[in-house]
Amino acid sequence: MKAIQIDRYGGPEVIVHRELPVPPPGPGEVLIRLTHSGINFMDIHTRQGKYAGSRTYPQTLPTTLGIEGAGTIETIGPGVGAFRTGDRVAYCLSWGSYAEYAIVQAWRVAPVPKNLPLELAAASMFHGLTAHYLAYDIGKLGPGVTCLVHSASGGIGQLLVQLGARLGATVYATTSTEAKAQVARSRGASAAFLYNNGGFADEVRKVTGGCGVDVVFDAIGKPTLRDSLRATRTKGLVVNFGSVGGSVKDLDPIELGEAGSLFLTRPRLADHLSNAETIRRRSADIFTALLEGSLSIGIPGRYTLDNVEQAHEDLESRKMVGKPIIEIS
Repeated sequence: MKAIQIDRYGGPEVIVHRELPVPPPGPGEVLIRLTHSGINFMDIHTRQGKYAGSRTYPQTLPTTLGIEGAGTIETIGPGVGAFRTGDRVAYCLSWGSYAEYAIVQAWRVAPVPKNLPLELAAASMFHGLTAHYLAYDIGKLGPGVTCLVHSASGGIGQLLVQLGARLGATVYATTSTEAKAQVARSRGASAAFLYNNGGFADEVRKVTGGCGVDVVFDAIGKPTLRDSLRATRTKGLVVNFGSVGGSVKDLDPIELGEAGSLFLTRPRLADHLSNAETIRRRSADIFTALLEGSLSIGIPGRYTLDNVEQAHEDLESRKMVGKPIIEIS
């Protein structure tokens, strides 16, 4: 089978194209014949070595890249009773989706409705389940709640804006360009602002009558986090769920007090997908919303296993609006 691996950490140049044997599933595992793989910043961070010492997402070299895929079950390992050969499925948080086949623990796998294209299933697992737990579990979005979503034209950002609006919250957004701001507004944001070197915090204060929002969702990190504190109301919540702009390494907890007795959390998706029941519940919510049309995912780029390097370069440029995928078969 074709597979995309890394033997060392670095830029796109460390990507290696290999022919590997198709692995057999062990106890509690399934072998999935992949049709599509999502492309995520987590893949890039894996390639760069940011998860080399992670306890939440343990990973060693060599590694087959990709943590999200969709396809059909080819073979079932001993002890798996929830699936049958030929079932349409999707999963995330299991390395190895940049390949024609992947071994996945069965409890991580979600069934895909027959009317939902596998392309959309692959594009919606990592980003969709992230947006789901952020909106429902962390932000507790609903009527009367105000929130600010950074990177609102990105894959997670667009879904988080849509979920927030769908739940009845007032959603504000930030983006890097006016064209991206228009995308955020089209997804349900009440207003969208440019980052403007932190000036977004002043704009948020203006539209909230000087109070700030209840919740800020910040996946950027270093360039925005301190201004996210300024945009948050007294005793509000700042959710730092990513650091695509770099990690904040010098934050003194006293800053949270000075900013209004704020709460700061750094959640991870793995802790909110800890069992099969939760994974299938969250994925069913997302898949149903996609089929009903109350959620929409834009796919700005389609790649193959032969041009993964280009996919990574394009995603790292941050010019994409939506969720790119790899078409495998």
